[in-house]
Amino acid sequence: MTKLINYPSKYSFFILILTLFAVCSCSTPKPIVSKITGKQIPIDQTIATDQKLENTIAPYRNNINRQLDSVLSYAPEDMDKFKGKWQTTIGNFLADITLEKASLLFRQKYSKNVDICLLNHGGIRASITKGNITTRTAYEIMPFENSLVIAELKGEQIIEMVNYFINFNRPHPIAGIQIDLSEDQKSYKQILIQGKPLDPQLIYTVATSDYLITGGDNMAFFAKAVKIHDMNYKLRSLIIDYFKEHSEVKAQIDDRILVNGVLKN
Repeated sequence: MTKLINYPSKYSFFILILTLFAVCSCSTPKPIVSKITGKQIPIDQTIATDQKLENTIAPYRNNINRQLDSVLSYAPEDMDKFKGKWQTTIGNFLADITLEKASLLFRQKYSKNVDICLLNHGGIRASITKGNITTRTAYEIMPFENSLVIAELKGEQIIEMVNYFINFNRPHPIAGIQIDLSEDQKSYKQILIQGKPLDPQLIYTVATSDYLITGGDNMAFFAKAVKIHDMNYKLRSLIIDYFKEHSEVKAQIDDRILVNGVLKN
């Protein structure tokens, strides 16, 4: 029979401490992150080319470039988005062709015309320079996947739209509407829709983008639309189709925005 030794309590405590120390010293220490370093590696010609990968990609890249560089139309002069307080040539051009193409589609589907077009100045990402216009031009102007949408708005919301246009003081592209501003350019004197005075009780059709219809650029008035029609047509495709249909394209500053009855831009 084994005889147990009865150690004094102080020795028992000492043995326990030694045991715990031995166990802890044998366990694997957990790594602790004390410092993180990094460096920037530029993607440029200094990186060796993987010839096999290059040979695989080249046919696809060349095919895309051929399509993008195909000439669709011609611009006899520059269309700039930065010249003009209330209107720009490229803004007028894009609003006009969007209104034209939207009206054609809307008539085919609903037997109705589109009254107004409103786009956003920030959505124009490039100007059109004098010379050949290619498919690449359209992608540079409109790199986003925004689609054409037709909103039915009451005349009251058209007034809100005009006030928005004035208050934000940016040359957002518009067409189908004429706004005569007061002398101080802080309010409107008259609004004409397709040449007729705006009627607050009528419902007007407005061509725009799906981005703006959901409140993009703070265009909250679109949330009050009576009805919205998604035309399932990319704005970039609309631009490309227009280029294909016209051997030459041009734009101008006109009387869609007046100041006290006089054209000022």
